[in-house]
Amino acid sequence: MHCHAVDPDVFRNITQLITSKGYPCQDHTVTTADGFILGIQRIPHGAHGRVRNGPRPVVYLQHGLLCDSTLWVTNIVKDSLAFLLADAGFDVWLGNSRGNTYSRRHKTLSPKNPKFWDWSWDEMAQYDIPAAIDYIINTTGQQQLYYIGHSQGTLIGFSAFSQNQQIAKRIGRQVKLFIALAPVAYLGHTETPLKILAHWPAQVYFDVFGDKDFLPSNWFFKLMALTACRDKLTLPICTNVLFLLCGYDYKNLNQSRLPVYVSHSPAGTSVKNMIHYSQAIKSGKYQKYDYGPVGNKQHYGQKTPPQYDVGNMKTPVLLYSAVNDWLADPKDVSYLKTQLHTRYNSTEIPKWNHLDFAWGIDAGKILYSQLIQILKS
Repeated sequence: MHCHAVDPDVFRNITQLITSKGYPCQDHTVTTADGFILGIQRIPHGAHGRVRNGPRPVVYLQHGLLCDSTLWVTNIVKDSLAFLLADAGFDVWLGNSRGNTYSRRHKTLSPKNPKFWDWSWDEMAQYDIPAAIDYIINTTGQQQLYYIGHSQGTLIGFSAFSQNQQIAKRIGRQVKLFIALAPVAYLGHTETPLKILAHWPAQVYFDVFGDKDFLPSNWFFKLMALTACRDKLTLPICTNVLFLLCGYDYKNLNQSRLPVYVSHSPAGTSVKNMIHYSQAIKSGKYQKYDYGPVGNKQHYGQKTPPQYDVGNMKTPVLLYSAVNDWLADPKDVSYLKTQLHTRYNSTEIPKWNHLDFAWGIDAGKILYSQLIQILKS
């Protein structure tokens, strides 16, 4: 009988994933204005001490829904964006949204307290992104950085950069270019099984999942997986909520890396954040969390949630979408483009889906080499 050795990357944390490949890693923490303590990792230069003199341009990578900073380093080295950028001469910073594996701390609240989980992507855009960008700018002494987001990382980017406040204006100056991979803003056409949940009232969500973190490894997702996926080969993928929500491209996934991917994701978020996604799917609108008419009046001073206006965004953006994306549906991406008033360019990648942007076998060849050329020019 053959025993397959388990890939050690399954058990490594983000720092170990980086250093085991010969890259330097620094761990930083950033405290947001509302008290969350976020973990941020930095890869200051390429592998094996390849250091270039002078300041290196800064790139900030922001992961997607239910992921964490490992998203950018769990593919093989030549297909992991963080490593390629570091080797290409960039100072690479990896963000982590509140509530995930590396951002489960707060100045006064414990994760056992439901108040710790009382947020959605509104707060990530309002607090997490400005805090992270300010910290990186201050630490590096650079005046600007490049922002690369995937999925939810684009959603909170669009939200942060388009809010008409001092923060948005300041961030707008700090971000030289926004690269949006699998861009999410409008979700009305999404084909993800999240659509099923979109018809649940918020209270049903809280009854099923509780009022704290969204724990996907339960009967509900097992059931959804079994109904969405009958093929023995793909069952391990489907039983992972991330693939279930985002779709998968079996042929373009490195099967030998699957245990590594599923050991690091899902990395956690709040139940309230998942409700916000469901609301966006049901309404088709790009707006703040909907508390209902009475709650909205208390929170926003109006009966309906305020809408985000991406037309306010001044930061130039490159959009990279995928034809088979369940979550960032091409129709929603097309509509997003009609709403942008800033300079933008868009590329649609055939055959790809939502997770190929990070884990595709051909991610380095199809996308990352092109991105690095753009950033260098």
